[in-house]
Amino acid sequence: MVISKMGEKFLDKVNYPTDLKGLSVPALKKLAAEIREFTIQTVEKTGGHLASTLGVVELTIALHYVYDTPKDKLIWDVGHQGYAHKILTGRKDKLDTIRQYKGLSGFLSTKESEYDVFGAGHASTSISAAFGIASARDHKGEDFKVVAIIGDGSTTGGLAFEGLNNAGHSKKQLLVILNDNTMSISPNVGAMRTFLAKIVTNPLYNRVRDEIWKTTASLPTGKGLTRKMLRKMEESLKSLISPGLLFDELGFRYIGPINGHDMDLMVSTLENIKDLNTPVLLHIITKKGKGMHSAESDPVTFHGISPNKKQPAKKVKSVPSFQDTFGQIACEISRVREDTVCITAAMKEGTGLVPYSKEFPDRFYDVGIAEAHAVTFAAGLAMQGMRPIAAIYSTFLQRAYDQIIHDVALQNLPVIFCLDRAGLVGEDGATHHGALDLAYARCIPNLIVSAPKDGNELRDLIHTGLNKTDGPFMIRYSKTSSFSFIKNKEANIIPIGDWDVIQKGKDIVLLAVGSMVQTVKEAVKQLSDSKIKCEIVNCRFINPMDEKYLKSVIKKFDKVLTLEEGVLNGGFGSGVASWLTDHNYTGKIKRLGIPNRFVAHGQRDLLLQEIGLDIESVAKQIQDMF
Repeated sequence: MVISKMGEKFLDKVNYPTDLKGLSVPALKKLAAEIREFTIQTVEKTGGHLASTLGVVELTIALHYVYDTPKDKLIWDVGHQGYAHKILTGRKDKLDTIRQYKGLSGFLSTKESEYDVFGAGHASTSISAAFGIASARDHKGEDFKVVAIIGDGSTTGGLAFEGLNNAGHSKKQLLVILNDNTMSISPNVGAMRTFLAKIVTNPLYNRVRDEIWKTTASLPTGKGLTRKMLRKMEESLKSLISPGLLFDELGFRYIGPINGHDMDLMVSTLENIKDLNTPVLLHIITKKGKGMHSAESDPVTFHGISPNKKQPAKKVKSVPSFQDTFGQIACEISRVREDTVCITAAMKEGTGLVPYSKEFPDRFYDVGIAEAHAVTFAAGLAMQGMRPIAAIYSTFLQRAYDQIIHDVALQNLPVIFCLDRAGLVGEDGATHHGALDLAYARCIPNLIVSAPKDGNELRDLIHTGLNKTDGPFMIRYSKTSSFSFIKNKEANIIPIGDWDVIQKGKDIVLLAVGSMVQTVKEAVKQLSDSKIKCEIVNCRFINPMDEKYLKSVIKKFDKVLTLEEGVLNGGFGSGVASWLTDHNYTGKIKRLGIPNRFVAHGQRDLLLQEIGLDIESVAKQIQDMF
């Protein structure tokens, strides 16, 4: 541990950015070491994102040291790299609550601090947001600086390029810092990765340009004419030796690459470019996981760690999670069907496709953080007779809504969408909960929407989707155990729209979707001593619904309870209630699901309890129907 001569840690004296101003650059270096150690010790206890934030400690300190925050605006992309930012902006003493129920958010939140200028849990938003803030500043005649910090992984998203394209020729003061660590969660993919690598390995352009301008500055006469001529020559120089030409052509003054862990260089560079009244792109090179050997060696694994463990957040389970189950099923299918391919958007690990990518490298596509492209790319594959399976988090697929409608559903193409993390995801919170997919998907014509109750039914639904050749098929599943899964089990083709009556009853019908099937079964067990006879139905199809069964409900039951791990407004329960009302049902209907608000972060079981979707709450709701 680095301490001052007085025996105090520098970190003890720093609570807000103003406390940095009196420190020397050598003191800032020591502070960086203390922040790293404090972060590692804290996150090992609480769990959370680790490798990302360790890589930007010097950058974070330098930004708050040089700029006048919060007057000057720092816009961080994604936000999981913001732990050091939180430490320096009044939240050091609360860091041990990060990602905990009612504690600090694991991302940036405008509700949490005035230093969090723009909330973000999804990638690629920072440049567009920063350009909007800079434009508002100029319209209002205000005076402050705007800085966007974007990781190279986020530059695989189209929104980042849209922002660069729009902002570059605006002539407005805007600094974009490209934090280049060759990683998002998985190693970066695509042409941008190669492009940035060329810049890193060819710093000659900036050296040559700097030397030319230094030399001409010492000329006694003709300096202006010489420099005017050199400006004309500069385009040829760029084309000859600078892959940074792209950013220059987009209207940004490209600077770099520089070492993002060199505090002297970071501070001096930021001070030199701070007052440039033009769009600037500063390219820095950092090491994800810097300062923690295990995280530096394996940044993918240590992107996030579990509480009280110096190892990745991955638990060994007797029954695999839905994501791992999906990965095994994808391999099973591709061994016998050569027309299948799998697509993901920078979430190879998160969607369980690591084994698939190794076994079928020529049939695996990681498109980067580019969900809209992933969907239209899948449409192109399907148009030519391939059977693409797109595995994307529910919350991230929101960014491709138009592509689902326009490029897939409208053309009735047989793309299979596997939506991981549908429902509440826990500690990642509101930006990552997959709460909206049932509502936003069930209204799309031609799109079959389904949800398995367990891993075996996931296999059945994927095969059912592959068996359907004339339209898209969506399968959503939660961030939980898959409850039941048998490897290499023969799949059953399920009639589309068919529901499964798991338990017969006569007093009330419980219509449950996906993860709620298991919850309902456990809740009914708690009511075993009561005289309530419950019929439990696995509503594995949300669109279309089993209208034949619903007709029987009208005749048989005067009480209906729907349960879904999705938002109530426009969701499955809304569909059931509308159908029954349209068919003159006069019984009592109650809908349980996620309320129409953004649910905060916390352990999944606590969040389910908060919104009334835990076993005990469901049992009480059943009783209250009588």
